[in-house]
Amino acid sequence: MHWLYLTLAIVFEVAGTTCMKLSDGFSKLWPSIFIFVFYALCAGFITLALRHLEIAVAYAIWAGLGTALIAVVGILYFREPVSTAKVVSLLLIVAGIGGLNLSGVSR
Repeated sequence: MHWLYLTLAIVFEVAGTTCMKLSDGFSKLWPSIFIFVFYALCAGFITLALRHLEIAVAYAIWAGLGTALIAVVGILYFREPVSTAKVVSLLLIVAGIGGLNLSGVSR
């Protein structure tokens, strides 16, 4: 169940960050409200996940996957530029997360 909580924390973190962009500097009401809703849900789910996961590993996975996914959202949804360096860097984040999972995460 803790992996589901971590996954939900990541999803809500990405949703909250996406709403930051959509809020246009807090000038649009609903995306601005959803920033706080999604981040509250994110904080709740990561707290539940930390009951059974090591904090360093859980936080690294949360931050790394959140960063990678928000970069993909930026590229696909917001039409941000793609470069070889950006793609390689995203692959390195994913590889690092895989390495953490192989390093003895508590299950």
